[in-house]
Amino acid sequence: MITAVDHVLLAAPPGAEDRLRAYYVGVLGMTEIPKPPALAVRGGCWFGAGAAILHLGVEPGFRPPRKAHPGLRVRGIDAYAARLAGHGVPVIWDEELPGHRRFYSEDPVGNRLEFLEAD
Repeated sequence: MITAVDHVLLAAPPGAEDRLRAYYVGVLGMTEIPKPPALAVRGGCWFGAGAAILHLGVEPGFRPPRKAHPGLRVRGIDAYAARLAGHGVPVIWDEELPGHRRFYSEDPVGNRLEFLEAD
């Protein structure tokens, strides 16, 4: 029986770790989770905030997906959108999900991210 999602893995190009840290920690306010040494040699980084855990893994020949994305629940969505916009990050609002306010954005390597809050 499945009890929870442990993490979501997103891909990134080789050498993008510093840009990912600046975005996920500096812009989104997540905390970097140290990777076990056996996995750290592969590159990439892990981040967490509350119950949300994102792994960014290195993928040679990386191309960001156009549709696939994690949906991240936030509190205070207007302030959060303003925070991202203040860092020069695109914020694209979408009003099509009943009972929620949400917007989409992208990380520095082009991964699509959804941020949402229930009405």
